[in-house]
Amino acid sequence: MQNFDVLIIGSGLAGQSAALRLADRYKVALVSKRTLEDSASGWAQGGIAAVLDSRDSIEAHIRDTQIAGAWLNDEAATRFVVENGKRAIEWLIDQGVPFTKDESGYHLTREGGHSARRVIHVADATGAAVQETLTGKVRQHPGITILEHHIAIDLITAQHLGLPEKRCHGAYVLDNTTGEVLTIGARHTLLATGGAGKVYLYTTNPDTSTGDGIAMAWRAGCRVANMEFIQFHPTCLYHPQAKSFLISEAVRGEGGLLKLPDGTRFMPEHDDRAELAPRDIVARAIDFEMKKRGLDCVFLDISHKGESFIKTHFPNIHARCLELGIDIAREPIPVVPAAHYTCGGIVCDLRGRTDVSGLYVAGEASCTGLHGANRLASNSLLECLVFADAVVKDIEAAPSSPLPMLPKWDESRVTDADEEVVISHNWDELRRFMWDYVGIVRTTKRLKRAQHRIRLLMREIDEFYANFRVSHDLIELRNLVVTADLIVRCAMRRKESRGLHFSRDFPDTLTHAKNTVLAGRRTTR
Repeated sequence: MQNFDVLIIGSGLAGQSAALRLADRYKVALVSKRTLEDSASGWAQGGIAAVLDSRDSIEAHIRDTQIAGAWLNDEAATRFVVENGKRAIEWLIDQGVPFTKDESGYHLTREGGHSARRVIHVADATGAAVQETLTGKVRQHPGITILEHHIAIDLITAQHLGLPEKRCHGAYVLDNTTGEVLTIGARHTLLATGGAGKVYLYTTNPDTSTGDGIAMAWRAGCRVANMEFIQFHPTCLYHPQAKSFLISEAVRGEGGLLKLPDGTRFMPEHDDRAELAPRDIVARAIDFEMKKRGLDCVFLDISHKGESFIKTHFPNIHARCLELGIDIAREPIPVVPAAHYTCGGIVCDLRGRTDVSGLYVAGEASCTGLHGANRLASNSLLECLVFADAVVKDIEAAPSSPLPMLPKWDESRVTDADEEVVISHNWDELRRFMWDYVGIVRTTKRLKRAQHRIRLLMREIDEFYANFRVSHDLIELRNLVVTADLIVRCAMRRKESRGLHFSRDFPDTLTHAKNTVLAGRRTTR
C-alpha cells in the first residue's frame, strides 16, 4: 500500500496544474494512463477563452457562454469561471507558456459563438504548448510521484471497509508494465480523467478518453448529470490516413467558409451567424447537408486568406494537411463532424467537491454547470485551470485526517482471460451502435435500440470482469459501457431538443431549462 496526501488521476491540464500548485506542501501522486504528454488537453488547438481586452467584458463572455449553452448553464458557476479567467491565464504566463503575440501584445482570436476576440493561443497548437510547459515542471518537481502507464480500476471508498459513510480513501491502480494492481491510499483524490469521446466510432479525442473518471465516480455513488450533451466538433479532417485530426474552430473564426463539393456555401441558410454559429448548429447543418445530398464530407475553405496568413496562423494544420497532399492555401479541406467533448459528467460544487467526501473532480469529467447544453469554444481549458485551482484551495483548507488500512486488491477467484478477442469485439460493437443510434440527431426508437444493446453488453462485460484478471483494455471497455449507458439514460429523460441534444420526436425547446441528473449507485468488485 502506498499513501499520499493527494492522488490525482489524469495528467491533462487540470491534473498537472493541480499537482504543481499542491506539490510544494503535499505529497502528490499523479497517475497517467500512458505518458504525461498523452492527454486530450495536449490535442487542443484553438486556445483559452478569457476576458483580456478592455473592449471585452465579463458580462459579454458570460452571455456568450449562456447563449451557446442554450440557457442551461449554472449562472454562479459561469460567473465564477469567467471572473477567474484572467488570473488563470496569468498563472500560465508565469509558468512560461509562450502565447502568440502581435504588435499590441498577446494576439487574441475569435471563435464561433464569441462576440469578441478573447481566445489567447499559441499559434494553432495551444494545448500542446501548455502541456509541454507544465510537463517539464511536473517532471522536475520532487514532491510529485509520477505513475505513467498506470490506469485506475476503481476508487476505494468507505464501503470497501464496511463503513456506511460516503468517503473516498484512494484507488486501485493497475501498473500496465508489470500487471500488478496497486493499492494507493490518499486523503484527497482528484479525478481529472477527461471525457468519453471514444464511446463513439468517430472522435477527435485521443485513445485515453474512455470515461474512466465518470464511470468510477458513478460506481462510488456520485451523481452524474447532463450526459446527453455530447459535443460533435463540426470539422474533423476527412482523410483515410488522418485519424482524429481536428481542424480548429479558429479556422472559421479567421474567415474559413464551409462549402459543398460544387463550391456553394450552405451555412447562411441554416443560421444568421453562418460559419460563426455555435458548434452544435454547425455540426447539425453539416450532418443535414451530408445526409440530404449523400455526401461523404463537406469542405472548409480558407484559401482566400493567402498562404502567408495561413502559415502564420495555422502552421500545424497547414503542415499536417500538406503531408496528406492537401494544400489548404490553394484548396479546401475535406471535413466531417466527430464526437469531441463531453459537456456533462460528475456533479460537483464550485470547489470541485463531489457527493463523496474526499473526492474531487476537475476538467471534462465534471459537470460544473459552466457548459450547459453546449460548450462555448475554448471554455474547456479555462474550466480546467479555474476548477483545479478551486480544488487546491479546498484541499489546503481541509483538516488533516489519518488514513485507515485499506484492503488489497483481491485476485484469489479470477484467472487469466481465455479469449481477449471478446473485449475488442464488444468495444467495436459499442462504438458503432452509439454512433448510429446516439449521434448528432436522435429518436426515441434509436435510443431504445442502443439501450437494449448496452444492457446485453453490460451483462457480458460484468461476467468477464468478475472471472478474469483485469487488463487495460477490459478496464476501459467496462468504463465505456457504463458511460454509454449514462448518455442514453440522460437522453431518454430529456423530452425536448436543447443544445447538443436534438430529438426528432421532441423537436421543440421547453420554456424552462432543467438538468438531467442521475443518482449514483455504490458498488464494489
